[in-house]
Amino acid sequence: MKRRSFLSIGAATGATLWLPRSFGAQAMAAGMSQSRGYDNLLILIELKGGNDGLNTVIPFADPTYYALRRNVGIKREQAIQLDDHTALHPSLRPLLALWRSRQLAIVQGVGYAQPNVSHFRSTEIWDTASRSDQYLREGWLTRAFAQTPVPAGFAADGVVIGSAEMGPLAHGARALSVANPAQFVDVTWPTTPVSPPTRLHNNVANSIPKAAYRARLAQGHAQLKTVFPDGAFGSSIRAAMQMLATRDAPNAPSFASTARGLTKSSRGVAVICLTLSGFDTHQNQPAQQTALLRQLGEGVSAMKSALVELGRWDSTLVMTYAEFGRRPRENESRGTEHGTVAPHFVMGGRVRGGLYGMPPTLARLDGNGNLPLGVDFRRLYATVLGPWWGLDASAILQQRFEPLPLLND
Repeated sequence: MKRRSFLSIGAATGATLWLPRSFGAQAMAAGMSQSRGYDNLLILIELKGGNDGLNTVIPFADPTYYALRRNVGIKREQAIQLDDHTALHPSLRPLLALWRSRQLAIVQGVGYAQPNVSHFRSTEIWDTASRSDQYLREGWLTRAFAQTPVPAGFAADGVVIGSAEMGPLAHGARALSVANPAQFVDVTWPTTPVSPPTRLHNNVANSIPKAAYRARLAQGHAQLKTVFPDGAFGSSIRAAMQMLATRDAPNAPSFASTARGLTKSSRGVAVICLTLSGFDTHQNQPAQQTALLRQLGEGVSAMKSALVELGRWDSTLVMTYAEFGRRPRENESRGTEHGTVAPHFVMGGRVRGGLYGMPPTLARLDGNGNLPLGVDFRRLYATVLGPWWGLDASAILQQRFEPLPLLND
């Protein structure tokens, strides 16, 4: 099926794209340039559980890799070679087109000083952008939107899809939650309107009145289900792309109207957070990670195609993150234990592709058998806050972090 058929959703449902293309006076009043600001969408993909970075971005030329991973290591002939030293997991082949077009940046060695290997605490550190010995309440995006509010015409600051946790949008952001994306994309639309929610943190699938479009959307939803991968992550991406393509029809409430209590005119969101769960691979890692990375690769590839057709790829930044990586040495259960640093992907039409950060130095493991820190994760956040959105990253992150040179002007 051609990706272009995705646009039939728009043809079925009305006039103009739901997400904004520019701020005009509001953006300039907030001190943002036309090329920066919340018209630039951020899509965060959480690899929940702690993805094994060494089997994702593989140092295949280092014999120590295979000495440490006799059972779970990716065979050299199966890996997708990027240069003389580095390769991708074979399940990430869908990302190869992005790599070749220089729209995929891989930042290696991402983590933080004095790492914590507790899922709960390390997730909290990444969500709040705190030091390992510091406890902050608000998510880093919540602080960003408090400093420079998203324009009043937006439906919300952001939306979380596929998780009950608000993560970087916690404690103060005007955020919507789609806890069950399968319900959202597969819901049978009610025949009578549903009252808007009194709280924004909710499963919006239960509060979206779609009666006015019911028949016209049926074909579009069927096509969405065939374009994007099966499974929970595929449902999350379908939900996100549905939100981008939804258009208001006269007298027909849309997803954006669930924020009616906040705004009179809904124009979009600044961030979409997606979750891909299952990366806590203590045992039988090869099969489990292969399936997860296939979902990631196919999902991002399909998302990119849809964003291109929607005219949004050049104004979208896609970034992965996780609470930590895994230890270099495999365990006795064909798995890996909680580790520290890991590589992360940054993708988009304005991304300056290539390898960044510090490649894994397997000969220099610390006393716990973990890799040394290469890039503080807050440098990724500083790149989003500064070059992408035009905000004061130092004030939001409470310390100066140099942005990474990941973006083209």
